[in-house]
Amino acid sequence: MFKNLVNKFSIFEIIVIALMATLGIATKPVIVPLAHIITGPLFIPGGAIAGGLYMMWIVLGMGLIGKVGVATLISLVQSIMVVSLGIYGTHGIVSFFTYIIPGLVVDLYLLLIKRREFNPGNYFIAGILANISGTFLVNLVFFRLPLIPLVLTLTSASLSGGIGGLIAYNIIKGLKKNNALKNLIDKGGHDE
Repeated sequence: MFKNLVNKFSIFEIIVIALMATLGIATKPVIVPLAHIITGPLFIPGGAIAGGLYMMWIVLGMGLIGKVGVATLISLVQSIMVVSLGIYGTHGIVSFFTYIIPGLVVDLYLLLIKRREFNPGNYFIAGILANISGTFLVNLVFFRLPLIPLVLTLTSASLSGGIGGLIAYNIIKGLKKNNALKNLIDKGGHDE
């Protein structure tokens, strides 16, 4: 099954997937402490706010390549890096599941909308779905917040995730405007 999934992608697309996974992991240690400054006094887990910005890389990969499975592969690579290297934010083997679920949810969304080209609303929804699913799963496993704080946390996560999705859309829009995506499209990426 994994081999069939990977065979759907060109070498260039695999490199983009690896880059998005790495950028997602690399930005997390910078973003989370900054988010804690805002969320700490409100008793909201910092990952709910910060998640929109590091989940953005999953959505960006989805938009760059435009194929079902991209988000799952990005999340899978992230989970392997976190678990095997003990990178920031690891909770042992449970991290494998908390990292991979957002990618699976985004790919399920892609299956439902059946598109290869996405509008800003698709990016917004994909960002929301990635961040809410990750936030909810982390809450379920670790925090176990009562209902009212959980609703506040998920609301914050949806806003942050949506903003991250829109940032991804604007990055892709800027890359298209400057013809920077021509190589990706020519090498087997999504069509115009």
